[in-house]
Amino acid sequence: MDRSSVPFDIKERTFLFGVRIVKLVNVLPRSIAGIEIGRQVIRSGTSIGANVEEADGAESKKDFIHKMSIARKEVRETRYWLRIIQTSLLDNAEVADLIQESDQLVRILSRIIANAKKSLNQ
Repeated sequence: MDRSSVPFDIKERTFLFGVRIVKLVNVLPRSIAGIEIGRQVIRSGTSIGANVEEADGAESKKDFIHKMSIARKEVRETRYWLRIIQTSLLDNAEVADLIQESDQLVRILSRIIANAKKSLNQ
């Protein structure tokens, strides 16, 4: 995905990331490894946006931080599975771009969490 077309809104960005994960899983080999790893990456990759959405409706600042922290952990897990896919199942530009996007999402979510913690302590 061209960086100039990447949405800034974290909810939209994580939603689109989840959509790309779903599309990726649909082209994985139908081997035992492809199916099992596909199940793992689809769970973690789509839960990122779900947790960001939940954070948007958080009941408190602490709840917001907690939900965003879960989203960040899910991105890290997704990046792990993407690296496995790239190394053993499917090495293409889309997988590489998803890994790069996961790195960006970790950075963005880390900034959001840090800013929320800072405002919580003020």
